[in-house]
Amino acid sequence: MSKLFAFSGSDDFCPGGSIYPNPKESSLFLSLGRHVDVYFPSHKRSRISSPFVFCGERFEQKKPSIEVLPDECLFEIFSRLPGGQERSSCACVSKRWLTLMSNIRRDEISDNKATQTLNLKDENTDEKGGVVSEVEDQDVEDGYLSRSLEGKKATDVRLAAIAVGTASRGGLGKLFIRGSNSRRGVTNVGLRAISRGCPSLRVLSLWNLSSVGDEGLCEVAYGCHQLEKLDLCHCPAITDKSLLAIAKSCPYLSDLTIEGCASIGNEGLQAVARCCPNLKSISIKDCPLVGDQGITSLLSSASYSLTKVKLQALNITDVSLAVVGHYGKAVTDLSLASLPNLSEKGFWVMSNGHGLQKLKSFTVTSCLGVTDLGLEAVGKGCPNLKQFCLRKCAFLSDEGLFSFARTASSLESLQLEECHRVTQFGFFGSLINCGAKLKAVSLVNCLGIKDLNMGLTLVSPCESLRSLSIHNCPGFGDASLVALGKLCPQLQHVELCGLHGITDAGFLPFLESCEAGLVKVNLSGCVNLSDKVVCTMADLHGWTLEMLNLDGCKISDASLVAIAENCLLLGDLDVSKCAITDSGIAALARSNQINLQILSLCGCSMVSDKSLPSLGKLGQTLLGLNLQQCKAISTGAVDLLVEQLWRCDILF
Repeated sequence: MSKLFAFSGSDDFCPGGSIYPNPKESSLFLSLGRHVDVYFPSHKRSRISSPFVFCGERFEQKKPSIEVLPDECLFEIFSRLPGGQERSSCACVSKRWLTLMSNIRRDEISDNKATQTLNLKDENTDEKGGVVSEVEDQDVEDGYLSRSLEGKKATDVRLAAIAVGTASRGGLGKLFIRGSNSRRGVTNVGLRAISRGCPSLRVLSLWNLSSVGDEGLCEVAYGCHQLEKLDLCHCPAITDKSLLAIAKSCPYLSDLTIEGCASIGNEGLQAVARCCPNLKSISIKDCPLVGDQGITSLLSSASYSLTKVKLQALNITDVSLAVVGHYGKAVTDLSLASLPNLSEKGFWVMSNGHGLQKLKSFTVTSCLGVTDLGLEAVGKGCPNLKQFCLRKCAFLSDEGLFSFARTASSLESLQLEECHRVTQFGFFGSLINCGAKLKAVSLVNCLGIKDLNMGLTLVSPCESLRSLSIHNCPGFGDASLVALGKLCPQLQHVELCGLHGITDAGFLPFLESCEAGLVKVNLSGCVNLSDKVVCTMADLHGWTLEMLNLDGCKISDASLVAIAENCLLLGDLDVSKCAITDSGIAALARSNQINLQILSLCGCSMVSDKSLPSLGKLGQTLLGLNLQQCKAISTGAVDLLVEQLWRCDILF
């Protein structure tokens, strides 16, 4: 001991205080008081153990962090969190934690009820033995929530966040993904997170996802057994393997839509047919590997449940049509489009299969097999058909349309589009011979319609027709319109668009023939109609008129004055590209009885800032105002209108 006190020098002793400049740092190494002198050799360094590190001449303590734990440990910790709120909070910490949380399946979350029951006895009981009420955080798995990701917002990270966040907020029921981020797009990783965190998913729609393949969709199949609706559009990496997994694991699948998936073929559809007895709707489009085998399997296996069938751009033949006609016992909606291998025989066999007794809506587009014979067979074989639409049927003529109308006694709506062999004889013949239930007829771009005097004086009128729509049929003129007015006196909805052959001479007698009172009238593009037509219409039908479109007609302020005085029920008025001025707008504003909700003045170059007070008064009831291409209206005037008409949507 004497040798110990023989030492001298400041390097040998630290007298009177701490060895650290900062007094707080002394507690990190020694807990001695300031009054104790401590021997500290200068050449011998003390052993340093965790959690201390030696940095320069100072000791520093490592901050304890859970991040040093491996993923396996964090996984075990996260799987024992008691509720959805805690899991969501942890997922917000970092991307690593979010990824781990999203990879925990519902069945991997530990059941802590026994542990919580023991702990709650202490936590929920106060010192006096009373029970403290507490609302438990329980996950709802009914699938009430719906999420949609489009474009740049569609990433795996967002899907992981959705999977974790929706678990305790009703459960994800519907997920729609439209495209993906070009740099960090949706991949199989994102779908894996959805499959593990959203077992209540019922609707999944994937569009334009090139990075999603069988691995991701198989994960969805294994984790989302309640899936009812699957929509795949332009997903080239998805093959039959995915449909096999969906078919085996999702027995409740009822709605299947596949479009532009070049790797899906008959094998996948056959698996769905075997394992999904509840299938109600199928839509298969532009899948080159799909043929008769896949389609016939679906139709024959779901004969009593399948109600909607849409087939487009497929390599199927008359065999599929025959199966539709025989097994489509529950089909109510049928759509066939761009099927070049179908022939007249296929339509005839389908219609005579006696299976389409419940068919109500039938749409045929660009099918060369639609001929007069096939169309007549459809009319006979589908007794409950109510809506029939024919588009681009090049071999259909007047005779077939006439025969169909005579046999389709339940028909309510008939639409013909680009059927150029149909003339006015077939059109009027279908109106004359149709059943008593026909309510709506539409002609679109039918070049075979010519304006001829039909002489229909001795023909019984078609009292049931309420709606007439004729678009871009250049041969339709005054003579045809006058004949239609006499043949269909109960019309209420009339659309005559782009018909340059209609003038005042034909439209005025038509107005006088309409006995029920016109409700909706669209005359856009009828450039040869003038103020006289509008004034007469307002006088004869102003008491029923609710919507009027005069876009491009040769009208002036006189028409607006007549409308303001007579059309008290009018709510939608379109006078775009018409020769109206500020005086016409003022006439509308002076009317105390008119209650316009939508007003379109697009392209009215003579409407100026002087109409600002009138538009402000009309704005008391307006919900929509179109001022686009009104060059005489300044930006400042529009800004004032926006401030004044706060509930009106203004386009400028």
